[in-house]
Amino acid sequence: MGVQGLTTYVEGNRRFLQDVKFRDSRLVIDGCSLYFRLYFNHCLDQQHGGDYDAFSCLLSQFFAALAACNIQPYVVLDGGIDPSNKKLPTLRQRLLSKIKEADSLSHGRNGWVLPILTRDVFIQVLTQRGIPLVQCPFEADREIACLAHQWSCPVLTNDSDFYIFDLPGGYLPLHFFQWTNLNGKASHHYISARCYTTNGLCRWFGGLNKMLLPLCAVLTGNDYGAPKGAETLLSLLDLNVSARGGGRGKGNASRIERLLIWLSSFSSPVEALEEVSRLMGDGLKAGSRLSSQLWVGMQEYHITPQSTLARWFSGGKAAPRGWISGLPECLSLAAAQGLLAPLVVDTVVMRRVLLIPQVENSKLASSHWSARALRQAVYGILLLRGHDAQTQVHESIKQGARVEAHPPRYPLSRLGILLEVLGIKEAALTPVPRHLNLAVAVTGFWLQEATPTPSQPQLQALVLGMVYGELSRNSQPGNQQAGEKRGLDVGMAHSLSQWQACLWTALCLNQLLLLPMPEPHLSCENILYICCPLSLCFRLFSGTLVHGLFKCLKGGRAAESLLGGGSGQLYSSLLDAAKNCGCKAKPPSSAAERRKRGQRRGRRGRGRGGRGAWSGCRGTEEINNMFALLMSEDESDDYDCN
Repeated sequence: MGVQGLTTYVEGNRRFLQDVKFRDSRLVIDGCSLYFRLYFNHCLDQQHGGDYDAFSCLLSQFFAALAACNIQPYVVLDGGIDPSNKKLPTLRQRLLSKIKEADSLSHGRNGWVLPILTRDVFIQVLTQRGIPLVQCPFEADREIACLAHQWSCPVLTNDSDFYIFDLPGGYLPLHFFQWTNLNGKASHHYISARCYTTNGLCRWFGGLNKMLLPLCAVLTGNDYGAPKGAETLLSLLDLNVSARGGGRGKGNASRIERLLIWLSSFSSPVEALEEVSRLMGDGLKAGSRLSSQLWVGMQEYHITPQSTLARWFSGGKAAPRGWISGLPECLSLAAAQGLLAPLVVDTVVMRRVLLIPQVENSKLASSHWSARALRQAVYGILLLRGHDAQTQVHESIKQGARVEAHPPRYPLSRLGILLEVLGIKEAALTPVPRHLNLAVAVTGFWLQEATPTPSQPQLQALVLGMVYGELSRNSQPGNQQAGEKRGLDVGMAHSLSQWQACLWTALCLNQLLLLPMPEPHLSCENILYICCPLSLCFRLFSGTLVHGLFKCLKGGRAAESLLGGGSGQLYSSLLDAAKNCGCKAKPPSSAAERRKRGQRRGRRGRGRGGRGAWSGCRGTEEINNMFALLMSEDESDDYDCN
């Protein structure tokens, strides 16, 4: 969430923020605020599809700084769209804004667009480092506040709603959290920060009742918007509504201050709401309706004494209370661990998904179109229950579209479902290292589905990028110095955005199927421990690197000349496998073959990677419920829910 103009007002008044030397404490971190702040504030690549290796290194440095100061982080992530739909207009506006910014970046202008796999890299790095993490079902603000309140520790975020929550440990704005410059002796390092508490703000306004701060937020307008009638009320209060045009941030800040002065004249929210009814017309529906709407909005800031997340972070083995009904327990647990994408929650709860904008050729269809078949499979697994059932999911990107859910055509193992949807044969992956199976399979799918069809140099550059981490960074032709500008090949950017859309959706499908294929490392494996300009590491994708390699190939360099010693064989294996995967696998050609396959699947037996899936299912109805496949006796053992 966020309260309009509140950050500008508070940060413009230093008396509300206290300098602190932060160390030896728990810290509840708003995960989404953190990865946005780190990525954008350190000027990491957006134009070329993202540099996930640099981002993972930055994350490693951040959490190392916390450890050096004996700060114990607990990261909380937002999940899906708020099911009340109250925030949907705000989300749509942001989506449209990001689409415009992505288009601006594609033309070499400024913009702020987070690369599509940033969140996945963030979760991978935290999981690898053992950082405690939870993903909430929907927006996490109130859960974060309740946890910090119970633990009496501060919250680290950039969300202005935390100027409203009454937190005994306070709120540390990321803007003032100087983690890159540790102070103090080695055994007593600390991070310089500024801490906000509601005590200071309320004292300044003559002992304002803290319980009135949520009313200020709702009247001013947050991500849920202001209730109808709020503008009329503010006009009646003579709060200078027209002052918005008086300079950047000035109008909103003035409104907040005057509103706080007015609220300070009341002893309680009840008294203030009674005055609202009187001003709007005592006895008229408008006044009572607005008061009711304001009261409902204020409840978004209500803090419960016992946090549902405290038990989770204390070693709970089940998803926190309030998780999604309709998901099997194992999937709920995976989602809480951050191992199931919010797209799954949005599909189950809303039948609506907001796809992530990317830098692409805006004259062509969205890069997400290439992954449509993968998303249809996700929707089918989650929503369809019978042979003849049909349903649609509303997708928002560029122009909204309703997409039909398509379950797999035949009852298959979990691995079989993944391979069928990707349109590849398992034998094509035999030469590929197991941890790269999904990446290569997705590359084959991309060759089938991308429009325009990827060129040979585009494919070569992508595969070279997968193996190129064995060379030192200072010898990479795709490497560029910080701040160096490079012209963007929009065709290459569009093609790589299609590949990333395919990988992002395939990761979601693989997670939903309980990982029949191991997830690829999206960034460096050893960069968690060695972060220096010359570190050697494997990385799956680096946007600036792949664009640089593509430029070399277009300039006439042979792909083999760009490889270091010993990596030629891996490159050839990956390239050949991707091409073989690009030859679409054929479905069974006759009813007899389908019957034979069904008989084979009916026999009991288990295998690695999701084989033998249907031995535990009973009856047609259960077979057509994809969740029955996920929970079947034989295959659920392959997935660790603990």
